[in-house]
Amino acid sequence: KQWYQRRVRGDLDEELIWINPNSAEYTFEWEPLVIQTTSVELEIRKLITKALKGALPQPQQNFIREEIAKNPRLIYHIGLSPGKFPALVENNCKIALEVLLHLSQSNQLTEYFTVLVNMELSVHSMEVMNELLGRVVLPPEYIHLYITKCILHCEECKDRLVQHRFVRLVCVFLSSLIRHNTVDVKDMFVEVQAFCINFSRIKEAAGLFRLLKQVDTECSV
Repeated sequence: KQWYQRRVRGDLDEELIWINPNSAEYTFEWEPLVIQTTSVELEIRKLITKALKGALPQPQQNFIREEIAKNPRLIYHIGLSPGKFPALVENNCKIALEVLLHLSQSNQLTEYFTVLVNMELSVHSMEVMNELLGRVVLPPEYIHLYITKCILHCEECKDRLVQHRFVRLVCVFLSSLIRHNTVDVKDMFVEVQAFCINFSRIKEAAGLFRLLKQVDTECSV
């Protein structure tokens, strides 16, 4: 019994030294990876804030894209949200594309993509969409919705010079989708054909019309 009491007391003394360390000395070592990750997040957060307001220099764009590629989870910690995404598309579309590519396995992709489809049509938004469709499989209904929006934008544009510019861009965009089999021509044939006829005086629209007929003929054989 006395041995047991001494043994228990000895074990307690060893445990209690952590509560009351007396003369024990300790040194702390910081995990380098934790410090590095935190500093990267802070730096990218600052750059993203700037990226929402204007175009970043190419080295800063590359830095953000490379870090996101190495650690896609950074996207959730750099102050970006679907509501801010249109500003990123307009000012730094390459970074916006990188974000979407690394959200492809996330349930947030639909939310960001919906924002992209519904934002005001522009050269930058079309560039992002074109690159995205070439690298990620998206639901056909979203693609068709975007195509319809492009066509309506051209038809409703009041400024003739701006209208013709967008018609050319939309024709190039649609031609790319058709040539790369990104869309099924049958699903959009009537709508796109009407668009081509409506703007038949524009060279690119006439070229798109010929492409439609060619693909339609090949599908009928």
